[in-house]
Amino acid sequence: SSSSSPKRIKGHDGRNLQLKFKSKLSLPLFTGGKVEGEQGAAIHVSLIDANTGHVVTGSPESWATLDVVVLEGDFNNEDGDNWTQEEFDSHVVKEREGKRPLLTGDLQVILKEGVGTLGELTFTDNSSWIRCRKFRLGLKVASYSCEGIRIREAKTEAFTVKDHRGELYKKHYPPALNDEVWRLEKIGKDGSFHKKLNKAGIFTVEDFLILVVRDSQRLR
Repeated sequence: SSSSSPKRIKGHDGRNLQLKFKSKLSLPLFTGGKVEGEQGAAIHVSLIDANTGHVVTGSPESWATLDVVVLEGDFNNEDGDNWTQEEFDSHVVKEREGKRPLLTGDLQVILKEGVGTLGELTFTDNSSWIRCRKFRLGLKVASYSCEGIRIREAKTEAFTVKDHRGELYKKHYPPALNDEVWRLEKIGKDGSFHKKLNKAGIFTVEDFLILVVRDSQRLR
């Protein structure tokens, strides 16, 4: 009923138009890495009429242009989804002072008969510097598209973006034979043990294993 949700904005024709992310993101996300759906799939979005749950087709809105934005992770933690456009816009995150744009790539999606697919997107910065330490992706109708019609924006789940550096130093489970030897447990990259091994001609996990089998005394 309208009394319980005064902010619910219905179109003049009684439709309740909302954008939706149809796909879950593949996590964790790293700076410089592609933003993808689970198992590397594309991220699909749609425009639905929440009254029916159906995708909106055959109307001008079903060909709308959408902007992809970054939101604060704690935007609208309550389950209520009756936010206004102003509330949504007030939670958009811009890049840190002096940094490159936070999200780069295809920052617009054009719907075709109510459905669309995100293009290539990359985060240039981690999420540790904002208060809640998490981002969300958001979708809103571009300002010049569908004027005068309220279409509720979409948002993903909250997620962390980590620095790619962390990825470079990660141990591999299980380590691959051609991995550098420091990817093994208890061997720090460029640590004294790592340097000693390199000096002895042991650069990869495979070199290390051969030595373990042939000459474990020498290893000690």
